[in-house]
Amino acid sequence: MPLKPENEKHAAQIAAGTLGRRKGHGFEKALSNDLNNLAISNELFKPSQGHLKVGNPAFELARYILAKAKITRVNGIRAYWLGGLATSGEGDPFVSTERHFVGKSKSDVVVEIETPRHKFVTGVSVKTCNKPTPTNSQLFFTTASAFCRLLRDNGVPVSDGAEKALRMFCGDAGFRPVDKNPNIFSVRKSDPDRWFFEELPAKGRKEWEMILGKYQREVTTVLLQKAYAGDPLLPEFLLHQTVSYSDINKCEMALFTIGELVDLSCRYTGFETSQYLVRKGRFKGDPNPHLAPRFGYIQFQRGGQKQHPTQLQFNLQSGYFYKLPSD
Repeated sequence: MPLKPENEKHAAQIAAGTLGRRKGHGFEKALSNDLNNLAISNELFKPSQGHLKVGNPAFELARYILAKAKITRVNGIRAYWLGGLATSGEGDPFVSTERHFVGKSKSDVVVEIETPRHKFVTGVSVKTCNKPTPTNSQLFFTTASAFCRLLRDNGVPVSDGAEKALRMFCGDAGFRPVDKNPNIFSVRKSDPDRWFFEELPAKGRKEWEMILGKYQREVTTVLLQKAYAGDPLLPEFLLHQTVSYSDINKCEMALFTIGELVDLSCRYTGFETSQYLVRKGRFKGDPNPHLAPRFGYIQFQRGGQKQHPTQLQFNLQSGYFYKLPSD
């Protein structure tokens, strides 16, 4: 159901978000079409070093998958675009090898490679950037309670106290400063609708520091691969269009297996916080410095948007693909 704008500024925000999704879906759809029309040649089997590439995304993705899967002979390649199924109801019908019809998947594109001996099927998560310089890339958008439930379902222990702390961070109703003190406006210069990370109860905050440190690999994998219950096609690869391009054959992109990206992110840094000041919005005059939590290439924050103010938003940091640790 489309959002109803509250004012002109909100209408512009909704339009910008819709345009961004359409551009991203357009890239995914074009990538699938180009994979379906890709000529099988010896060039596909020539090794290519590193994660950053400049070239045609379909060709580079196919070459990367073939190298990682150690496939040396190909009869044909078929691709399906699934990226629009979850957000706009658009995409290709696809039935998984377990005969599950895929309605929503973390895989934006599915690639089938027919070899003389078998069919190799894999999912690809696609991230896009249509700016001349890299921007943050949204990875996951959910509620605090849903995120805690997702972690528990995947073997990461989260206590009720830690869930409460995360709900305070997001500003769920009943967990806000204003709920505790209706007169908070007279004494609080920071946003009264949420608690910042440094303001969380010490025990809950320390538990999140432990979870995102001790279970960094598991949490990162969940964020990259899992979003929809019963998703039969978890992505095994990620293609990230790094910046805008004028020629699709000269597109800069970063390519990873999910395992590679998890490893690189964990090697980059563990859990840490960085200090920031509120520079925009209703409380841009807030004089208090706040702490932004992050781990590896991932940062997270309260969404704060008009339509989903209390959602928890995880992003891949802008330009993370330029910060890969050397072997």
